[in-house]
This record gives sequence, structure tokens and C-alpha cells, in this order.
Amino acid sequence: MTLMLAACGALDGSSDGGEASPTKGDDITVGLLLPEKSNSRYEKFDYPIIKEKVSTLTDGKGKVVYANAEQDAAEQNKQLAKMVEDKVDVLLVDAVDSKAIASGVKQAKEAGIPVIAYDRLAEGPIDAYISFDNEAVGQVQGRALADELNGGRSQKIVMMNGAVTDPNAAQFKDGALGELSGKVTIAKSYDTKDWKPANARANMMAAISAIGADNIAGVYSANDGMAGGIISALKAAGVTDLPPITGQDAELDAVQRVVIGDQFMSVYKPYPQEAETAAEMAVAVVRGFGIEFDSLTPDKVTSPTKKNIPSNLLQVSALTKDTIKTTVLQDGIYTADQICTAKYKTACDSLGIK
Repeated sequence: MTLMLAACGALDGSSDGGEASPTKGDDITVGLLLPEKSNSRYEKFDYPIIKEKVSTLTDGKGKVVYANAEQDAAEQNKQLAKMVEDKVDVLLVDAVDSKAIASGVKQAKEAGIPVIAYDRLAEGPIDAYISFDNEAVGQVQGRALADELNGGRSQKIVMMNGAVTDPNAAQFKDGALGELSGKVTIAKSYDTKDWKPANARANMMAAISAIGADNIAGVYSANDGMAGGIISALKAAGVTDLPPITGQDAELDAVQRVVIGDQFMSVYKPYPQEAETAAEMAVAVVRGFGIEFDSLTPDKVTSPTKKNIPSNLLQVSALTKDTIKTTVLQDGIYTADQICTAKYKTACDSLGIK
């Protein structure tokens, strides 16, 4: 995505906090706050891509200061406060808890540090937001599951949603419900604390006990990590012919499960595009250039604390056996060798993945 720059000052000079008036060139510091490590994307993709892109954009002079809160909202607020104290030039914040981070965002703005919400929509006086079209993620998942079942409302499914502290989880859920309602029976629905696979496994064991393993026609799982926990629960209950199970994030383990049929699908989100664009936004703001909204932030979103936030909502696609080659392989997320280890080689060969 091309970043158009115009020399017109810092982004969104808002009355919500202190005005950001950056004047630096290449010698800049980007503070990056990510929420967890249980989802492998943050350590494997987001952080290294942002770090590399910032370096590229600044001739190696810029740097990224990184902290991961490991699902602890209080810890993330401490990390943010430390970055404000250390006077980073701009913050990219992927919030553990969108509400709890609001006071920290306000603190940063009062210190003249612009804040860009990354991947999850934080509350408070943020300057911009970049993520994926989260409702579309749920729609892709729900539509794929409904189409695969295609057996009428008598079919029972379990719905395993994400954490209530993550605003994205509510959007995933809404999008999925729009596709599933009236087509299947949602026998059990859970909001999974901290998105943890272990919590999803425990929820799934409870669902199996309540519904009966043989009566579960499919499982909506909001992400791949939880799908792993769900599959573990089903196998522990003696299920050998697994029902279709959704996911999200195209984690390597999940792609391999799709290859052998343990997981029906995932949602592929082009992390390089999100991370690189976020880095471009951060560097542009620090340099004192405004972002060309028409090309970089064509969308507007509203949080509970701010209206019409300049945003970029990137598109997603379904990852199934049929689309592995045109998604994660084509974009270089994984190589065929990484996916097709010994356990998966036969299945890979049957799919033409080499």
C-alpha cells in the first residue's frame, strides 16, 4: 500500500490531549505494545515486520522499543507509562483491555506523544487505527461453517468466542452470528477468558458433557489457538471423525491441521500489510508529516470515547485446503517445507503443496 505524505503537521491535532508536534527526521523511537504471546503471530510476524520496516524507512537510524504484556492489562499500562517516561516519539498500541488502556492513552497524548491503535481499537484519544475488517472475519468464518454443514437448523454447533476485554471479539461474534443465525442451532456459546487455548478446551469439555460429542455438528472457534484446545477436548472425548472447526490467524499449527483435516478452515489476514502500514504511519507522524487520509485511512470508526477515527480496515480471506497455496504460501508467510514436515507430507502431496 502506497503511503502518500503531505507536509501538514502531526496527525489529528485533537483537543482530547496534548498536541503532538514532532520535528524529528530519521532518529526516531517507536514504542510498540503488543498484548500476548499465546497467539504466535505477535512474536513471529508483527514485531519483527514493524521493526524491520521502521529501520528501512529511517535508513537504519530509527528503532522500535517493544513490550509484550502477556495478557496482563495492568502490566501493559505500566509498560505504556514507562515508554511515556522514556519519551518515545510515537506509540503503536495493541490493547489487552481496550477500556483499561484509555487512561494510558490520555497520559501519552498529554505528553505530546501520538498514539495509533494497532489491530484492536483502544479507547481514549487515539490518533488513528489500523486493523482488519473484524466483522468480515466473523462473516467469513460463519459463512464457511454454515455452507459446510448445509443441513438445516437441527444441526447443533458450539460457539467459542474470544475474550470480552477484546473489542475485536465482539465484532467477530456479530459477523459470525449474522451468517449462522437461522441456519444452525447454537447449542452452547462461550466467551473465552484471555483467548487461552486451555480455557477453550475446558469450555469445550463442558459443551461435550452438556450436548454429547455425537450431537455436535460443528464448532465456531474465533481463532486458531482456541481451535487447538477444542480439538484436544474432542479427541479426549473419543471423537475420531472431527466436525468442521473454524479458526483465525493462519498459524502454522492450524495450517497443518487444515492440511490433514483436523481443522476445517482458518482466516488468513495479511499481517505484513498491516504491520508495514502501521510502521509507515508511525514514522510519518513522528517526522511531522500528515497522513494522506484518502489513500491510507479510507475508513472511519467510532470507539466508545471518540468518533470518526481515521482508520484502515484491511480485507481478509478464508484459508482452506484449497487456498493454502494462494494465501500463506503465495505471500511468503510459510514455505512448503515448513508446512509439510514428515507428519503432513502425504497430505501435502495429495493437495499439491510442494
